Amino acid sequence: MPSLQLTILGSGTSMGVPTLGCHCEVCESGDPRDKRTRPSVLLSYNGRNVVIDTAPDFRAQAMRERIDRLDAVIYTHGHADHILGLDDIRPYNLKQGGLVPVYASAQTQKTLRRQFAYIFDDAPTESSVPGVEMHTIEGPFELFGLEFTPVPANHGQQPVLGFRFGGAAYLTDFSSVPEPSRKLLMGLDDFILDALRYTPHPMHSNVAQSLALVAELKPRRAWFTHICHDLSHTEANAKLPEGVQLAYDGLKLEVKI
Repeated sequence: MPSLQLTILGSGTSMGVPTLGCHCEVCESGDPRDKRTRPSVLLSYNGRNVVIDTAPDFRAQAMRERIDRLDAVIYTHGHADHILGLDDIRPYNLKQGGLVPVYASAQTQKTLRRQFAYIFDDAPTESSVPGVEMHTIEGPFELFGLEFTPVPANHGQQPVLGFRFGGAAYLTDFSSVPEPSRKLLMGLDDFILDALRYTPHPMHSNVAQSLALVAELKPRRAWFTHICHDLSHTEANAKLPEGVQLAYDGLKLEVKI
């Protein structure tokens, strides 16, 4: 059966770990798995590389993972920790000699066009700007032979998208998942999902809430991401049930497609 390699580019919260100005045990940890850049994943299959979200750390993440080409970007939503690395696609435009397809909801596109007006305003420039070909996500779509199914969720009051592809799904930045979306998440081999911290948060799922969702959906394996400095990798993993672990930057999974 064909497969793709999923790489966790970043497993951290919007502030990253270590967090600026913090000297807690996790921020001072010597465990490299406690060093968390902002959230994103890389999907490599059929000779193609697709990134879900371009975090502010995208350049460093791409260098770490030696991403030599970029074939498409998919966005979950328009918050800063998920989009601010868009400018760093320029070397791929130059190397590949063309535009990079970008897939986003209409709402996220509005944010991108406002935040990166210089990309879209067609004003004359002597500098390079990212070259993108915008596509609106309105339902399932195919990229390079793989179908992506959008999974709508709620991030506080804001709608966001997760994505299912083959035997895996990626659902970051959510506080609740509507029933129709839960049906899209059944029968997974690998489920990568938001689990910000132990205590409740108005816009994010916490560990207890994510464990309850995993118990309901019953994926073979679950991986928590978008993790803040409240969770030590070693100590938190020791408390999690079998089949559930914290993701970490650089984690690689083979996903059936």
